[in-house]
Amino acid sequence: MPGKQGGINIMLEDGCTSQNCFQNLLEKIENITSQVLSVSTVTNILTVVFNASGKILESSSSVSPAELASYGNHILKTSEKLISTLVKPTDTNDNVNFTLAVVEVEVFMVGRNVILDKIPRLDKTNSSVDIDLIGIAKNNNETRSAAVAFMSYNTMENLLKPDFFNPSNATIKTMMSTVISATLPKTTNTKLTKPVNFTLKHIREFDPNGSLSCVYWNISEWIVDGCSVLETKINYTVCSCVHLSTFALIMQTSRPLESDSLDLLNLVCVIVGLVFFSLALLTFALCQWSPGVNNVARINICISLLCAHLLFLLTQQFLRLIRPDQVLCAVISGVLHFLFLSGFVWMFIEAALLFICVKNLSQISSKKREALNSGFMCVIGYSVALVVVGVSVGLFPEGYGSEHCWIKMDKGFIWSFLGPVCVILALNMILFIKIIINLNSALKKLNAEVSQMKQTKIMAFKTLAQFVVLGCSWILGFFTNDSKVLEILFLILNSQQGTFIFLVYCVLNDEVRQQYKKFFRCLYYGLKPKHIKSVQ
Repeated sequence: MPGKQGGINIMLEDGCTSQNCFQNLLEKIENITSQVLSVSTVTNILTVVFNASGKILESSSSVSPAELASYGNHILKTSEKLISTLVKPTDTNDNVNFTLAVVEVEVFMVGRNVILDKIPRLDKTNSSVDIDLIGIAKNNNETRSAAVAFMSYNTMENLLKPDFFNPSNATIKTMMSTVISATLPKTTNTKLTKPVNFTLKHIREFDPNGSLSCVYWNISEWIVDGCSVLETKINYTVCSCVHLSTFALIMQTSRPLESDSLDLLNLVCVIVGLVFFSLALLTFALCQWSPGVNNVARINICISLLCAHLLFLLTQQFLRLIRPDQVLCAVISGVLHFLFLSGFVWMFIEAALLFICVKNLSQISSKKREALNSGFMCVIGYSVALVVVGVSVGLFPEGYGSEHCWIKMDKGFIWSFLGPVCVILALNMILFIKIIINLNSALKKLNAEVSQMKQTKIMAFKTLAQFVVLGCSWILGFFTNDSKVLEILFLILNSQQGTFIFLVYCVLNDEVRQQYKKFFRCLYYGLKPKHIKSVQ
């Protein structure tokens, strides 16, 4: 099919199924010098290009990924050049539209005397774009004009495959939208005045358990730099990008068998952990403890982590209902951020209390005073986490509400959680070193009771063990990207924090065990039939 205008003659040779033939065709198009072409010429040439690429793909079943990416780059470059020839000078505004089987195109132009406040949304069958073209035109001081070309490709995913996104990540990748391109042809200053929003309709069934990414094409791969998901519903997703390029929406899902087994393991482990968190809380609240034992920090660690794990479990179980509501998903991720952080702050408070206790052992004092009252500790324990979350929301509110309703990885926002955690872990390590030094110093003196010294050593060991289990499980999370073994290990350790607290502080405590025995003995004889009691 020929495309002719002003000496232009672009034709697909008969039997053109070779790579060289396709390359020659693209070179002819790249050598076109005309600045303005008619719509019919552009559509004819585009039809020739896409027909040629389709024939090559059909005739060659062994086209390498590198060759596919190369074809895709050439077609994108050719298409953008041809579409730019549709831009014509205008004093006010003008637009050009056409639709082919393989691509839909709209070009919108504004001039010096445009009277629009903003250009209307450029809307295609499966996608649309909102761009501040008026603001861009104002930044072009000489011409005070600008143009945007919006293209929606229906078959481009055959070349720019979703597998080009995170190729090392062993997930199933699905193209959830048509591939689109947005450029600013014949515009001198192409700097955006504000991010561009793309609404991409889902062309395949949406899986709420999948991970959606707004991506753009960068020579040989899909990457997410500068793009983020603003809103997701069942039928569409809104992407925001700070630059123009070729974009798409890609969903990653776990391999079915692995996903099912991991989900089941996570469900069982979290439920077990929640049960032991509850048992530990009941023990701390109802059992009688020695006068020198302060359980305030441990109680609040259990409360924070119990609420966090319970909320996360419920969120994942009802993710299909929650995920489409972006605001609710963001709120949940913010609450989880607060609860997990408060758990770490309380862990630091407990280490600080133990440090003060050990320091007092080396002092000559018959009367021990509690260094911190419970009210002050509660203020510190929760206000620090609240401040961190508040600052994070103020600086980057879009960072909340990932595909699993947790903190997004975009722009390093995950460090709003990992940063404070690392600081707390480092401070705890310093405190534990100090505690060991002070304990060794106190052992050399005789002004501390032997029983109290023994009890303090046991508490130091238990608190250090708690630090390792609660802290190191999150450190392990840094290295789980490509390792199923580490991912399973992280899942188990992180979900069994309640089990660990119950075993270390309750089951391994002699006084608590005696009270357990007394309780079960009373329960046993209380439930026993009266006639059996009388016989005994």
